[in-house]
Amino acid sequence: MSGFLVVPPVFKTGVRRHPSQAGSIPVHLRHDRPGMGRSPTDQEANPVSEQDPRRAIPRADALLADPEISAYAEPLGGEHVRGIVASATAQARAGSLAPQSVRGRVLEELAALSRSATSLTPVLNATGVVIHTNLGRAPLTAAAREALLAASGYVDVEFGLESGVRERRGRGTVDALLAAVPAAQDALVVTNGAAALSLAVTALAQGRDMLVSRGELVEIGDGFRLPDLIESTGVTIREVGTTNRTHLADYAGALDERAAAILKVHPSNFRVSGFTAQATVGECAALGREHGIPVIVDIGSGLLAPDDLLTDEPDAQSTLAAGADLVICSGDKLLGGPQAGLIFGRADLVHRLRRYPLARAFRAGKLTLAALEATLRGPRSRVSAYLHRAPDELRGRVEGVRSAVLAARPDLEDVLAVVPVEGAVGGGGAPGMPLPGWALVLPEHLAGPLRRGSPAIVARVEGGRTLLDLRCIEDAEDPAVASAVLAALGRD
Repeated sequence: MSGFLVVPPVFKTGVRRHPSQAGSIPVHLRHDRPGMGRSPTDQEANPVSEQDPRRAIPRADALLADPEISAYAEPLGGEHVRGIVASATAQARAGSLAPQSVRGRVLEELAALSRSATSLTPVLNATGVVIHTNLGRAPLTAAAREALLAASGYVDVEFGLESGVRERRGRGTVDALLAAVPAAQDALVVTNGAAALSLAVTALAQGRDMLVSRGELVEIGDGFRLPDLIESTGVTIREVGTTNRTHLADYAGALDERAAAILKVHPSNFRVSGFTAQATVGECAALGREHGIPVIVDIGSGLLAPDDLLTDEPDAQSTLAAGADLVICSGDKLLGGPQAGLIFGRADLVHRLRRYPLARAFRAGKLTLAALEATLRGPRSRVSAYLHRAPDELRGRVEGVRSAVLAARPDLEDVLAVVPVEGAVGGGGAPGMPLPGWALVLPEHLAGPLRRGSPAIVARVEGGRTLLDLRCIEDAEDPAVASAVLAALGRD
């Protein structure tokens, strides 16, 4: 979601509202039942003749259903879009705006509001990659977006309304995390996954050694390397095992008075197959307990509980149940929440991290806490929905978009094709696991016009073709996709 930190201006529409709905949806946009004491609409109060030019004013519901206008509902919020529509139609009824100019004025004001709110441009993700880091990773649920707005003012983020004194930060969010991961005794939220790892290794092993398998010393996005991150905290990495095989004996042989912890890391974005071996979390946990040192497991992608689709992906609940002392992951990947780093585990260790001075620099703000809690307590995340979409459903939708385009451009019958494709989880999750789906084939050179259109659509360019994969696009946005394709063809 973009632009959620900006509160748009209040639009003075001049439209009367029901006394019980002050500040809510304008009366003429609601469907009141007869006899409920509603106030008359402007058109009821000022009836127009058959010849009155105001009869040509577009209906509000028709404007709100317009694909180009409705595309702004997600980034700006439905209430803001309805307010702009109400303002434009009110100006037309007052005679200060020509009826034929209403739609253009609405789009103009929506575009201006979008630009003023943020430099970020909302896009439709047609790449087939669900957790696309370059496109902001997980898209938030409607509940999370509402929570961001609710938390944008003063809130009791660190204050007890009953006690009247300062209380622990983000209590409700921690409660929601513990409900989602019952094996955890306590939880902590920080700014991102890298911050969670930095805090854990610094608080538990600064000035000492941390044991890490050579096969788990990974490089993540944009060239950041795990060894560099760890060593920047003042912790010395002691490599054990080999790239493809690390046994429990390798960890045991490296233990001495300088060893402060064992770290296991999710092999983000790659798989090692063939002649391989890795000590399990349970084995490392038993060794750690024997020598009195904690075992930290970075599972990366933020899967909190097992998922039948992601059978090879580690999850927080199972990892803690296997004996890990701390589990670290991201909140904006498979969980489908805002950017955050999550730490689960033993109460004494989480408390130690919470009180460590560096925790202040990494603590999560009220907006993150609110969106995260709403994601945890709300309905299924959009990430989960996109991952579990059935190929047949996707094929039907792609064929529907193709039919809509051909209805206006029948000459493209032989150009537009529907083909099977493989999407991806993305974000380092389930590397190598395909997501079967379908895509609309377009000429390669249309990728640029689609990105620059409204709405902006980011598609996959592959094999000299532009592929539109609808996996990460809501069903209701299919008409907007068809319109964008036609617009891109028109600029061709």
